[in-house]
Amino acid sequence: MTNEPTETHDQSGAAATPMVVVEAMALATPLPAPRPGDALMEAAFTDSIDRLEEVIDEETAALVARQALDLSEFNRRKSRSLLELTRLSRALSGRVLGAEAGARLRGIGGKLERNHDLLRMHLAAAQEVAGIISDALREAESDGTYSSDSRRTGGRSR
Repeated sequence: MTNEPTETHDQSGAAATPMVVVEAMALATPLPAPRPGDALMEAAFTDSIDRLEEVIDEETAALVARQALDLSEFNRRKSRSLLELTRLSRALSGRVLGAEAGARLRGIGGKLERNHDLLRMHLAAAQEVAGIISDALREAESDGTYSSDSRRTGGRSR
């Protein structure tokens, strides 16, 4: 086979657009060549993953240790990191990243799941405590007009 143009014919026998016959080895499409700045973009992506991972690890450790924590500050930091990661992902669209980047993203996914579970437990505990306090306040304000049974069925104590 050669790489020279040949004429093809349609069903009527008329000459169609010339076609180039390509050898089988040339059919394999190589990976795109690295573009200028790819290494810098991948480094920025990795740095962004590092920052997000650090925030998640700090919050998870504080939740596990049952330390007082500023959830709104952690939420702000995670949101900023996720925004940065999203923007870098868009900039890297269509580029091939190393296997390490994929492994790091999977690792972040696992850490986010654990963090989510701990936050859900923390929220459930806070709701339970709030319910206990609310019930205690309602009992303390009650003048005894309604019994505790009527409150459970929809009556108000006031």
